[in-house]
Amino acid sequence: MTDDPKTRQNPHNLGRVFNEVPELYDRVRPGYPDELFADLVAITGTDAESLVLEVGCGTGQATRSLAALGCSVTAIEPGAEMAALARHRIASLRNVEVETSTFEEWDDRGRRFDVLVAASSWHWVDPLTGWQRAHDVLSPGGWMALLGHVVVRLPGEPEVYAETADLHERFCPGNPGWGHPPLEDDVRTTDEGWGLVDDPGGLFGPTIVRWYPTVQWFNGDGFADFLRSQSLYRRLDRDVREPLLDAIAERIRTRMGDRASRRYLSVLRVGQRAE
Repeated sequence: MTDDPKTRQNPHNLGRVFNEVPELYDRVRPGYPDELFADLVAITGTDAESLVLEVGCGTGQATRSLAALGCSVTAIEPGAEMAALARHRIASLRNVEVETSTFEEWDDRGRRFDVLVAASSWHWVDPLTGWQRAHDVLSPGGWMALLGHVVVRLPGEPEVYAETADLHERFCPGNPGWGHPPLEDDVRTTDEGWGLVDDPGGLFGPTIVRWYPTVQWFNGDGFADFLRSQSLYRRLDRDVREPLLDAIAERIRTRMGDRASRRYLSVLRVGQRAE
């Protein structure tokens, strides 16, 4: 996923971390490929009669794709500004409702769902309560689906961190979050389980895992804006973050021809609720 749970703060701070920059987040964060949602439908049998719960909808990027399937979507988002932007983005859609809450504190009012979807958000949910709650709000035979992005690199391709490692160490030395992305072929071997999040034990059956290679291209200023939407950079003091990002943008302009890629393997992990 784009945000490593090993570097997260208290998950209840998620709304504060991203809530500062909802428009930027919506503009620069990668969406999910249509093929992923087609596979989600094929695996789970989602149709116009299905009730879908989305946990941590952000600004509604995945929400809009879910709504396009014709199902009824209830989306939860803890950040008030993020939720407001999501409501604005889906205002014309009659099959979506956005509720402002963390999943842990959300009032389900006895509702039960056929599919629970979390797009790059489940690692912010407390695993001590989240998995059991997911099991509880799903109907018998329901499905859990985690969507995410793993940042990867290709052998021999110029990569931003490799070109800016010295800048990261100069402005913020010793940060454990800095590091080269893994190779795409290495990530593809991690095709079992639920990825970086804690395992749910026996609450859900075996996972089905599908990968989708995607890439974003940026100029220097665009890449700096993208990093401003990342929790690892948002948590830096502004007087550290902004000089670092300005230096990264300049490095991309001068050493990379003002063109930098951000490669991902988008991933779908699906498992059925155990009875």
